[in-house]
Amino acid sequence: MSIGDLLDRSAISLRVSATDKKKVLAVIAEIAARHFDLEAGEVLDALLEREAAGSTGVGHGVAVPHARLEGLSRMRGVFVRLEQPVEFAAVDDQPVDLLFALFAPRHAGADHLRALARVSRLLRQGDLREQLRTARTADAVHALLVQEGGAALRPSAA
Repeated sequence: MSIGDLLDRSAISLRVSATDKKKVLAVIAEIAARHFDLEAGEVLDALLEREAAGSTGVGHGVAVPHARLEGLSRMRGVFVRLEQPVEFAAVDDQPVDLLFALFAPRHAGADHLRALARVSRLLRQGDLREQLRTARTADAVHALLVQEGGAALRPSAA
């Protein structure tokens, strides 16, 4: 599975304004609900439940919130770039401005965990993070993620 399989251009939102972690997750839930035919409240509840178990802030201004949801037939993603970073209780205590949310079917197997690990590895690339922060359009962000993550997410590269 490639980033292009997970992330539609329409599920990328740049210049998002939010003042705290819960509001950012609510924005992500709204995007997911709209694009994946889900209930925003259920998506937000699942994201908040996961965050209560431990922050998904992986460092360097990046978070990878995730949840397993009823109603999904395959893994899906949402990418959000914030106008101003927010506190996210990240592992390095730095605020977050880049979020790649992953959503898996409720009974997804190990593919969900592999995708999380691969997205996290992808976003550890400092040059890619900087390009994502300066990209002007959703198309540009999508192209960066697909180009950098295409091979990284293929099963043969695991």
